[in-house]
Amino acid sequence: MVDPKPAAVSRRRLLTGTLAGGAAMAGGGVLSGCSTRQDVRRRDTADPWRQFAGCTLNFVSENTAPTSAIAADAQRFTELTGIHINIVTLELSALVQKVALDLASGQSQYQVLYADSYQVLAPYAEGLVDLREPAGDPSLPGDTSRFDEFVPLQMDVSGRFGDGERILALPYDCATMIWQYRKDLFETYHDRMAADLGFDPTPGPQRTWEEYFRIAQWFNDNVDEVAYGTGHQAKQHDSLMCDFSNVLFAHGGQYFPDGERVGRYGAVDPGPCQLDSDAALEAAEFYRRLLSVADPASRTWDWTGVGAAFAAGRVAMCPNWHEFAADNERALPGKVGYAALPSGPVKSANMYGGAGIAINGNTAPNERKAAWLFLNWATSRRTQLRNLTGEVGGATPTLSSIYQLPEVRGAQQRPTDMPTMLTAPAVQRAWQPEYSGMRPKIPMWSECDTAIYTELSRMLAGDATSAQAMRDTTEQVDRIVSRGWVAAR
Repeated sequence: MVDPKPAAVSRRRLLTGTLAGGAAMAGGGVLSGCSTRQDVRRRDTADPWRQFAGCTLNFVSENTAPTSAIAADAQRFTELTGIHINIVTLELSALVQKVALDLASGQSQYQVLYADSYQVLAPYAEGLVDLREPAGDPSLPGDTSRFDEFVPLQMDVSGRFGDGERILALPYDCATMIWQYRKDLFETYHDRMAADLGFDPTPGPQRTWEEYFRIAQWFNDNVDEVAYGTGHQAKQHDSLMCDFSNVLFAHGGQYFPDGERVGRYGAVDPGPCQLDSDAALEAAEFYRRLLSVADPASRTWDWTGVGAAFAAGRVAMCPNWHEFAADNERALPGKVGYAALPSGPVKSANMYGGAGIAINGNTAPNERKAAWLFLNWATSRRTQLRNLTGEVGGATPTLSSIYQLPEVRGAQQRPTDMPTMLTAPAVQRAWQPEYSGMRPKIPMWSECDTAIYTELSRMLAGDATSAQAMRDTTEQVDRIVSRGWVAAR
């Protein structure tokens, strides 16, 4: 593959807007692009990468680390293909609205879509291109065997929906919740903790959630370097559902019957809600107890809030998305450790929150082939490896083979210029089925999510018992699911 090297792009230049000849970062609005009324012209060239030179594609994405890295690197794509790429980054709720309107319109203002597994892929699966089509086109770079190169869990959660064989997105973002802790404090106080608690406090899935609770209490009572033993993303927000789900799954609870299948592959009709099960009630009561010893500000924090508190030295440990490692290493260099989350009575469950990139099904034939070139390039081994070390890098690879490269294996130890790779042993374990946690991939998940975190918030505020919160949530979720779903086509 041709891989031209463009001039370096500074972070300041990226954040101010347009990258000449490459990507434009914008906040929304109408963009120029390949017209949906008239298909783009396919050029007669021996170079398969330059068949659509002169075309402009629009990519709408959540404002994530991978997209920041891709935008900074997009001049390479333009030099390789002659295709210009406009990138619009939005908060997730605004992104979902843009995608829904674009699909419903029958047009394609945005040819390339950030396909959040739960709010885009599941509800709008019928509006996305089956990527086996462009991958199987012998005139285009790439082929269907490439799908096997992605981490299997990520390919299923981020790329598929339902029981069919369709591939609707390529894994692009693989945020995973893990145990982040002050390694320096755990080492300093290890022997005292072990003596007082009666067990080895070293973090990892060999610890139980009950032991995590006791470690948090011990820090509260014995250590001055931090204000609290643990912090959580327990704001009335999607973050609260994520934080609770780690505990729910670890206790053997699920949102729906056959929850692991529904989380991995998705379903339109997942069956009755299971949050009133004994396992779910036990998990909710434990979670309420856990938050009672956590930093009280936890109820005001989403993932960004707890990440900032941890980096500021306020708490000794927290469950959070692994991509906060770069912030941790800047604020607390060499002082942070990463491990899979504690185990409950059933397993260690580490919430997976990844997403893919997809092609709008409204695109014209040549236009979708041009979009495939971008998907292929953006998720290629060379691009993903470069994004690990770029100035705006930090995006975590979704290709299995990258983790076997000597330079990436070496970066898993300090000193490292790939701080996110310090989490690699923990997240690779978390991507194994026996350690994974997956929320339901159903079309109506957004409404269910709101019901779940609203009732959990009532529980944490003392306005409902843990049992009542779970029963009330069960009734609400069943009403939402019973209405069914008509997919966008």
